[in-house]
Amino acid sequence: MIQLKTIEEIILIKKSAFLASKTLGMLAKEVKPGIHTLYLDKLAESFIRDHGGTPAFLGLYNFPNTLCVSPNNQVVHGIPNRDPLCEGDILSIDCGVYMNGFYGEHAYTFEVGKVSCDTKEFLECSKKSLYIGISNCKYGNRVGDIGCSIQSYVEKNGYNVVKNLVGHGLGKNMHEDPKIPNFGKKGKGFKLKEGLVLSIEPMVNIGSSEIVFHKDGWTITTLDNKNSAHYEHNVAIVDGLPCLLSTFRYIYKELNLKSLEEDFFQNKKIHNIS
Repeated sequence: MIQLKTIEEIILIKKSAFLASKTLGMLAKEVKPGIHTLYLDKLAESFIRDHGGTPAFLGLYNFPNTLCVSPNNQVVHGIPNRDPLCEGDILSIDCGVYMNGFYGEHAYTFEVGKVSCDTKEFLECSKKSLYIGISNCKYGNRVGDIGCSIQSYVEKNGYNVVKNLVGHGLGKNMHEDPKIPNFGKKGKGFKLKEGLVLSIEPMVNIGSSEIVFHKDGWTITTLDNKNSAHYEHNVAIVDGLPCLLSTFRYIYKELNLKSLEEDFFQNKKIHNIS
């Protein structure tokens, strides 16, 4: 069942999403060669609890940690461990927060030290596909419009979207209807409505779109062991247009990056709520 949200509920989701965003911002300066992801996980759990939230992933479907951390060829759902990160790695971090009765989640793929130019281009394309998908989250559009726009952009640049994993609705539950694939056909699927809140999350592979599910029940890697990237925003349809409920600005502040990419997806009704 599709659960449409009121402005008041969207504001509460934004508060949860922003705490997830702030958590990733805090972690941004910690992602470096030599550190291990279990260290990042403990930092994130403490930060979320200290700011009035609950780690949403911890215990969800029996997941054992606060963060999903997925280096290099891991796509999503990686389990934190004590293996040190290395120069030139990439690391996707997915963070969820539960607060005030609503969920928020957020994902970003970080560079570990200095990465190759080819890797930078791949990450930039993957992140760009996220905003292209978000731009299609408009009243009257269809789910297929979102997926088609992401897939078309990614494949035009020589990469592939993962087709076995999807984005989703978000609210009082972490995973709600509708499912949001990162591929599809224009004009097909569920019609987008006012008050719909979605997690848009392209998972993009350098090589094959095929993936492997591991025996631990969580870890997912690319079939060809080439790198994968994962970016995610929470988005509400407000006044018929996409409105961001999460932000990369805390990450960008720590990494000394500047971007106007989020400016197009703000709404005055909730813009100053964080």
